[in-house]
Amino acid sequence: MTTDITEYTAVELTRLIRQRHLSAREVVEAHLARIERTNPHVNAIVTLVAERALDEARAADDRLAAGHPVGPLHGLPVAHKDTHDTAGIRTTYGTPVLADNLPDTDELVVERLRGAGAITIGKTNVPEFAAGSHTVNPLFGATANPYDTTKSAGGSSGGAAAALACGMHPLADGSDMGGSLRNPASFCNVVGLRPSPGRVPSWPEQAAWTSMAVQGPMARTVTDTALALSVLAGPDARSPVSVPEPGSCFAEPLESDLAGMRVAFSPDLGGSVPVDPSVTTALESAAKVFADLGGTVERACPDFAGAEDVFRTLRAWQFDLDLGRVRDQHGDRLKASLIDNIDAGRDLTGADLARAARGRTELFHRMRRFFLDYDVLLLPVSQVPPFPVELEYPGSVDGVAMDSYLDWMRSAYFVSATGCPALAVPAGFTDGGLPVGVQVVGPHRADLAVLRAGYAFEQATRHWQRRPRLGDGERP
Repeated sequence: MTTDITEYTAVELTRLIRQRHLSAREVVEAHLARIERTNPHVNAIVTLVAERALDEARAADDRLAAGHPVGPLHGLPVAHKDTHDTAGIRTTYGTPVLADNLPDTDELVVERLRGAGAITIGKTNVPEFAAGSHTVNPLFGATANPYDTTKSAGGSSGGAAAALACGMHPLADGSDMGGSLRNPASFCNVVGLRPSPGRVPSWPEQAAWTSMAVQGPMARTVTDTALALSVLAGPDARSPVSVPEPGSCFAEPLESDLAGMRVAFSPDLGGSVPVDPSVTTALESAAKVFADLGGTVERACPDFAGAEDVFRTLRAWQFDLDLGRVRDQHGDRLKASLIDNIDAGRDLTGADLARAARGRTELFHRMRRFFLDYDVLLLPVSQVPPFPVELEYPGSVDGVAMDSYLDWMRSAYFVSATGCPALAVPAGFTDGGLPVGVQVVGPHRADLAVLRAGYAFEQATRHWQRRPRLGDGERP
């Protein structure tokens, strides 16, 4: 056994706890010590509930010793995204408006993780109301990249990704509208899955039938991500769009033979987005790995026409729906870009929403037909490597100006508009040592297929094993 408990994967930790080689208390204590050493460098965890976690760990050990049934995540420490309500634990959404907010109930993703035996140790940093792919807010400041603390950790699940990379906890939850699970995973050399809409049901929701924003898992490995998904997925009567298939299928082994897999590869989404050359280089290497594993790799890309309008229209509508009342009551305390997004939603007409609905339907069918010829699609997760942490967003990509904080994430949010599942997997590093991820996209509801493809790539490359050196210099 390694001398550092935080080096184990979630799957390894669950086995060691069940076999009583490690106690839940030892595991929680080790991760709390890791937080103490590394969090000051990156600002990933913004609320810590150490004593509560230790009490829960003691209770978990007592339960196991008494021979009572335990869940699949028994004794594992997790931190929840600070936009996910946690009963009795401060949930700020990264905004001064909710600086002292103490929810009465856990929302569904938290409820499921805790119901499976996970132990809450705290909350992870987010942009204000999760708006943007760079984690910074007026309450807690910015989250830095563990591989270079002068760079961004991405967002909006940036605190979760940075904490995972540093070993502060082995599993995390997150959410993704335009890339918020995938982008920080790419920036921090971890794994993030944007599941198919309804795969991970959400509750509570103001508009339960909406499907652009989803919640899902993050971890350091694909297997750990699948473990978390096995708990998070499955139907729930409180979500009318929840997929009926149980999550247990994701707990099965992910090994599969990629021989003959039909792989489409497009480093620039068919020429529709600019991409930094360092990202393209990593993607070219990733495509070669899939070919070496037996896949038939071809340069091909679906037609993403209309994805821009679909995403921006439905995103603006969602922002007004979710945050319109906050804007009315506290508009003078919100960041300008957030107000602009809410106001854009208020300016929409019925014709605008109808156009977006038609466009999204057409996009779905183009993707459906595309995947008749291919099993998976390889794309960049982010169009740039991690950028300076003091910037709100990169001003240009490969010489092309970015006019807003959304423009540089088209490689992620075009996929969001399709409703397809997408997995961000570590794909290597730039010459400067910054992580780059590859996005594995699959057909509608083919979440297991993208996990299997991502797992095969991960096993062949092992990029996730290159960990950051922070706090005590002990990492290789």
